[in-house]
Amino acid sequence: MRILTFDIEEWFHILDNPSTKTDEQWCRFEPRLESNVARILDILDRHDQKATFFCLGWVARHYPKVIKDIVKRRHEIATHSDSHQLVYEQTPEEFRADLERSIKCLEDTSGQKVRAYRAPGFSLMETNKWLLEELIVAGIEIDSSVFPVVRAHGGIKAFGAGTPTLVKTESGTLKEFPINTHRILGQRIVFSGGGYFRLFPGALIRRFSARSDYVMTYFHPRDFDSGQPMILGLSMIQKFRAYYGLKSAQRKLEEWLAAEPFCDLASGERLIDWGAVPCVTIQEVRP
Repeated sequence: MRILTFDIEEWFHILDNPSTKTDEQWCRFEPRLESNVARILDILDRHDQKATFFCLGWVARHYPKVIKDIVKRRHEIATHSDSHQLVYEQTPEEFRADLERSIKCLEDTSGQKVRAYRAPGFSLMETNKWLLEELIVAGIEIDSSVFPVVRAHGGIKAFGAGTPTLVKTESGTLKEFPINTHRILGQRIVFSGGGYFRLFPGALIRRFSARSDYVMTYFHPRDFDSGQPMILGLSMIQKFRAYYGLKSAQRKLEEWLAAEPFCDLASGERLIDWGAVPCVTIQEVRP
């Protein structure tokens, strides 16, 4: 099973950077989202593929046409938060308000029920797993926030190989679709989205994918925009993560889509025997 997803945010939604953190700052940058999403939708049409689009509530307010174009092409809408902030920098009350705003904006604009969520930067950690409880209370049924290796914005290494899992909390149960990993020399690595996808050669990505029973992709519109400006003030590591491999990313994606079948999250959910997947229990820990 290979699930195709896109995190719909602007090219300047860079985390851990003081100059790109707030709505007031975002208004100063050149808008590029409409053309970048149109490029993605055209790619999917050419390959007859359906995908899930994890969108910001901010996008629904500022670019309602983008949300409507995604729906018009018969793709699934999910939430990627409202204001694209790292969850571990929010209180539970701030997270709850942000989540509720995003769901309302996306549902009002798209006409779809929002059933799935992905945290900005995969900022779910051992210390803020209370967000899973909040998702259930808000009516979210599916989460895709688990990054099962250590990364800059957290990650939960103890989650294991990264396969669909039921997560039980005091408020109910979530279906978790984590990012998948591939083992090389005893180490688990990620290859299926973002900067990792832009870093690895396309042939290697397709080889890793062919050997995986489950793949969860995650791409951003900016991953395929080689003409985007350079954001000032980024560290060398941030520049590498944000800009490396932009020119070849579209070709690599199209070659991958041509090589293997993909589906959206809703279709993937229907293919899984949820009575046979691992189940973990999360005890709520509040700050």
